[in-house]
Amino acid sequence: MNTPLVSIIITTKNEAKNIENCLISIQEQSYSNIETIVVDNASTDKTKEIARQYTDKVYDKGPERSAQRNYGMIDIAQGKYVMFIDADMSIEKNLIAECVNSFTTQPDLAGVFIPLRWIGNNWIIKAKGFEREFYDATCLDAVRFIPKKLVEQIKGFDERMYACEDWDFDKRIRALGKTATVSALMYHHEDENINLSEYLDKINYYTKNVDIYLNKWGKNEPDIKKQFGLYYRYFGVFIEQGKWKKLLRHPILAFGMYWLRFLVGVKYIMRSKG
Repeated sequence: MNTPLVSIIITTKNEAKNIENCLISIQEQSYSNIETIVVDNASTDKTKEIARQYTDKVYDKGPERSAQRNYGMIDIAQGKYVMFIDADMSIEKNLIAECVNSFTTQPDLAGVFIPLRWIGNNWIIKAKGFEREFYDATCLDAVRFIPKKLVEQIKGFDERMYACEDWDFDKRIRALGKTATVSALMYHHEDENINLSEYLDKINYYTKNVDIYLNKWGKNEPDIKKQFGLYYRYFGVFIEQGKWKKLLRHPILAFGMYWLRFLVGVKYIMRSKG
């Protein structure tokens, strides 16, 4: 049975509270031919110490995750396929097996989307997690499992970006071929203690870098118009393909999602005018 090597790249910076959960989920995969690569950005906690308990491939690279991912996927990875994941994420047991099988049955694929779900009881986490369920395999998502040769072909992530870098990467990968989606899930474990001010500050940090992406592709490019346009971000993505039924089934979550989106939109407008 053909079991190609899969390289999983985890980018970290002071993730001691999250990294072990991520590494355990990789260790427990039903697919065994995996190399785990941790690329750390000058952590001052025990992130690297914990990581070395699970893999001997722990490296240092900065200044942001685009450079970290490129280093792991292009310079270090030995696998036929590469996958990038954040330290505060975990994956279901059969996820890697499903991704590899997608390429086995469809060799002409360029990349695989992995559905992402948020874990937590904080209302912000629930609202954001509910929103994220509508994004699967849309232009608001990004492929995460890719043949290494294609990553090398497009020269990886644009290292100028620390916002929208996944959308930029996804657009260039999708231009090379078809994509697929697996049923196994990836989970994002957000800090349960996050409050609204902290969440908006986090969003504001990333919006400062958005213009690089917009200038690269142009504001009239079809995906850009959806990603930053009022209609698609607030309505289209939530009602297309019958997804509007989910809004009716979960009205409280829908309200929380729209309230959070409104606040993020206000923050973005204030930054743009500032």
